[in-house]
Amino acid sequence: MAFARRIIRAAGERVAQADDWELSELLSLRDDVEAAIARGVEGLREQGHSWQYIGTALGIRRQSAQERYGRGPNAGA
Repeated sequence: MAFARRIIRAAGERVAQADDWELSELLSLRDDVEAAIARGVEGLREQGHSWQYIGTALGIRRQSAQERYGRGPNAGA
């Protein structure tokens, strides 16, 4: 994860130095990261973790986690 953070920060610096093309790439990365988080949440739910556990891991309330990521087969559990 540390390597990914360094690369993303470097891309942000390039955008700050007027590399307009990199801005759209950063937006694309945001979508990829959100998809990865959603997959991670789905996996945790499949393993039986509660929405409280997941909310705490995400730094948000249980209800917020469930509303945002609760679309899978275990959403209501």
